[in-house]
Amino acid sequence: MKKSIVLATAVASVLTSGIAAADLTANAGAFSNYIFRGTTYSGDSAVVQGGIDWTNDSGIYAGTWVSTLGAAGLGGNEIDFYVGYAGEAGGLGYDVGVLTYQYTSTPEYNYTEAYVSASMSIITVGLAYTVDAASGNKDAAFDAGDIYVSGSADFAAGPFDTSIYAGSYQFTNDGKYGNGDISYNHFGASLSKDSFTFAIDKNDVESTNGAVGGLADNMDAVRFTISFTQDFQL
Repeated sequence: MKKSIVLATAVASVLTSGIAAADLTANAGAFSNYIFRGTTYSGDSAVVQGGIDWTNDSGIYAGTWVSTLGAAGLGGNEIDFYVGYAGEAGGLGYDVGVLTYQYTSTPEYNYTEAYVSASMSIITVGLAYTVDAASGNKDAAFDAGDIYVSGSADFAAGPFDTSIYAGSYQFTNDGKYGNGDISYNHFGASLSKDSFTFAIDKNDVESTNGAVGGLADNMDAVRFTISFTQDFQL
């Protein structure tokens, strides 16, 4: 999972009351491209990513996730922190939390989101709202007030785990940036088997608009990604 601000009091109370029910896991992977919400965050370069997650039977979880950024204009690495609560009621799964995106070389582009998602059967829908952003996001993408909505269908197709997904990023500063409208939509699909995943992604970002991702002139190109990931019990 990608990505917050740790609610120390809540987590501490769970640690002291139910540490035996806690679970600590890690993940690591290599990706031919870093695709985030339909756009490349690595300038179409290969990256390595990994994270550590702590979960408790109560539903509270927290974690951190790191990615290199390849040839991206942001440079350095991305380090995310997140905390949330997940559960199920009457067959409806839900997840609510907060996450923060931190960029080691360009902290002026850091931002924080609150998110919520719901799932039933093979369908998941989600919403993320940017609650805080650093100065570099002013009058551009990833400023406070941005909204990202998404949906996916996840199911088995023969030997493959299959996902079909789409999203819409609505920026509060749409139309204010030098290149005009920056809000966009995207869609894609992936096939996974064992530790390998193949994905295809497409968006409608204006090809000359550097405000979204800020990494390439051909942001709207169809992109294919191959990845290998592993999970570990700690």
